[in-house]
Amino acid sequence: MGYADGKFRHESLQDRKTIKSLLEALTKGISKGELTLGEGDDELVLPVDGLMTLRLKADRSDGQCKVDMRISWSEQQEKPAKSAAPTVK
Repeated sequence: MGYADGKFRHESLQDRKTIKSLLEALTKGISKGELTLGEGDDELVLPVDGLMTLRLKADRSDGQCKVDMRISWSEQQEKPAKSAAPTVK
C-alpha cells in the first residue's frame, strides 16, 4: 500500500480540552495503524507499524512551560542485522 509524500504543519492556540482530544485522536490512529492529519481539504495519511522512536522534552523557565513530543518510525521495517552469538569461555 503506497502513500503520497507530503508534509502537514499546524500551529494554533487551543484550550487543554481540545489538546486532550487531539492527543486521544493521535492515540486512536496509532492503535488502528494509520494516522490521518488534515486541515481543510488537505490530508496526510501516515501508515503506523513496527517499532517507533519516542522523544519527550519538557522545560519550565521564567513562567513559560513547554513539552515537546516527537514520534518517528520507518514505513519499511528493516530486519535487524543478524549478529553472531556471544562467546562465553
